[in-house]
Amino acid sequence: MPKLRLAILATLCLMIACSPRQFLTRRLAGTLIAGSEVFKTPQQYWLRTGVISNKDYTSPEYLVLQRHGWMTGAATPCPTTVAPPPCWDVALTPLGVDTIRSLIPNNATPSSYFSVPVARRQLVAVTGISKNENFAEVDFVWKWTPLNEVGAALSPAGPQYASTVEFKYYDDGWRLIEGNSAKTGHTLDDALKNAEIVQ
Repeated sequence: MPKLRLAILATLCLMIACSPRQFLTRRLAGTLIAGSEVFKTPQQYWLRTGVISNKDYTSPEYLVLQRHGWMTGAATPCPTTVAPPPCWDVALTPLGVDTIRSLIPNNATPSSYFSVPVARRQLVAVTGISKNENFAEVDFVWKWTPLNEVGAALSPAGPQYASTVEFKYYDDGWRLIEGNSAKTGHTLDDALKNAEIVQ
């Protein structure tokens, strides 16, 4: 009997030209979330070379870079724009240049302050869907995954995060709400910023 119902449903879908987006399943929700440009935006680490304050030089991130032999610093007088003393003149070591050079776009303007992509989001699971007419809220779990050697050093396997995002049903099926048109304020951007650690 269940096979007969499935066959009838399949036939009806073919007759009325159902789109794969007509039914909001966990699989579809996961595909739309993981494929979103917002979700695919990598985590950036901003690196400053040249004269920096002791507070920055002794931050956990800079200590990791020093421990890996990618960065070195020499004590130097503080300019008026950098405080509090002491200050450090920071530079990438030859090993640091080799490691980081390939992570910076070729067309990037030479600068002492630049970003390095270190991690990307990975969808772990869609954990629930709550529908109300043409709107739905989708709960999902995600985590950061290192993109490279620098990412593995700065962002090792970390916690998992829980988020809730809104979907809306249109004439061509369900769509992820990415802009500011969400009914409940659960755009994907907001969902990622307001994520809660679950593990």
